[in-house]
Amino acid sequence: MELFFQQVFNGIMLGSTYALVALGLTLVLGILNVSNFAHGDLYMLAAYITFTLIVNYSIGFWPAVLVSMVTLAIVGVFIEKFVFRPLRDQSPINPFIAAVGLMLFLETFVIVVWGPRGQRIPNPYPGAVDLFGISTTQQRLIVVVAAVVLIGLLQLFIKRTTMGATIEATAQDREGAALVGINVNRVSSVTFAIAGALAAAAASLIAPIFMIAPGMGALPVMKAFAIIILGGVGSIPGAIAGAYVLGMVESLGGGYLSAAYKDVYAFGALVLVLAIRPTGLFGKEEH
Repeated sequence: MELFFQQVFNGIMLGSTYALVALGLTLVLGILNVSNFAHGDLYMLAAYITFTLIVNYSIGFWPAVLVSMVTLAIVGVFIEKFVFRPLRDQSPINPFIAAVGLMLFLETFVIVVWGPRGQRIPNPYPGAVDLFGISTTQQRLIVVVAAVVLIGLLQLFIKRTTMGATIEATAQDREGAALVGINVNRVSSVTFAIAGALAAAAASLIAPIFMIAPGMGALPVMKAFAIIILGGVGSIPGAIAGAYVLGMVESLGGGYLSAAYKDVYAFGALVLVLAIRPTGLFGKEEH
């Protein structure tokens, strides 16, 4: 049973990271109907910014995380305004091509600035923790707690603030929201800022545990899209639930079967769920 609970905790940690990435992608997809394949590279860029602040400038871990989140929020606003907004009413293939181009640009930029080799951020909290019989590190526990806090704050923002209400309204009907006086451009910018900040938080929290590299954003963004489909496209609760389901499947499959195929288990679970419920866990049935 000790192995089981250990893998459950690892699954919760992975799910917490995936949730932060998938939530930002869900918001962008819901508002602009854009599949931003460059979202994983924003995640990667944030990890390198945190690395630079901690290693080169000796800034503390939490200030570095905060600066990284603010920086990626600004980058998100810039990307929305200058890359995706001009393509809003054009063919769906144009934003897709723009996202791929942005992805290639960001990967090349990171390689030019930081080099092609992987880097490692010194773990700020390497101490061991015994939690209900589960042995883990302080940093892994921090990932879970910080992610839960951020998810909770996002839910409060969406449900309890005027801007959150306008984001929901725009996601449901962008044309209708514009007709009643909602500034759709402002909502889009705020959405991209939130998405960038959440990706930065996920990358910065997990970076001291795993090595960072220029291609590190590819797999997380693929899993984020899988999570969105698994939970139901456009559903925030679905993205959260899907993230933790995916994290748990990966961890338990890797612990009991083979870690070499943990990604296969995750996407296999996606296929199984969609075979039973094509709209995802929280998706609405069309009548």
